[in-house]
Amino acid sequence: MRVLHIISSPRHDGVSVTTASALIESLQERRSDIDLDVMDLWREELPEFDERTIQAKYKWVAGEPLDEAESRAWATIESLARRLREADRIVLGVPMWNWSIPYKLKQLIDLAAQRNLLFTYDGVHFGPAIDVARADVIAVRGQYYGEDGPTPGSLFDHQIAYVEFFLRTIGVHDVRTLVIDRTWDPAADEAIASGIERARRLAATD
Repeated sequence: MRVLHIISSPRHDGVSVTTASALIESLQERRSDIDLDVMDLWREELPEFDERTIQAKYKWVAGEPLDEAESRAWATIESLARRLREADRIVLGVPMWNWSIPYKLKQLIDLAAQRNLLFTYDGVHFGPAIDVARADVIAVRGQYYGEDGPTPGSLFDHQIAYVEFFLRTIGVHDVRTLVIDRTWDPAADEAIASGIERARRLAATD
């Protein structure tokens, strides 16, 4: 089973990375056929989505030839999309940054989520272009975002819904999200330990 571990935090000892790693370790304990692909967004050479890259995109869609620089940029985009497409299971740790996602994760999405690479569009309807069985999302937040709190998720949480929407839109059939709240609280150690234990249990579910 090919597992794609997407690291979106620059802190490798941070909660999202350590919890996702615990989930993957549990998977490896249960299965001997794990082929792990680690996509560390802070170490990958992600091209800027600048004017040249956008030009390459439109040329590619139109079937026009690309120049050398455009070809290099587009090859990187195709490679990123291919790694998502070839996964059987995606494990994605996402810390909340300013009520949303880290900019490196948004950069990956903006680069790889191209028509006919990760999604289809017929002029009216969007559809998936990949076929991935499952994704496990580890959503880490410093505060509590329940509707009964001072920062209700319906107003402040632009992290989980966007990530889940992206994964389902491109063709991930089963998206399961584990939320670790209150990592800034005095009881943070307890919340983190509970999250890691829940991640290990999540790894054991089909």
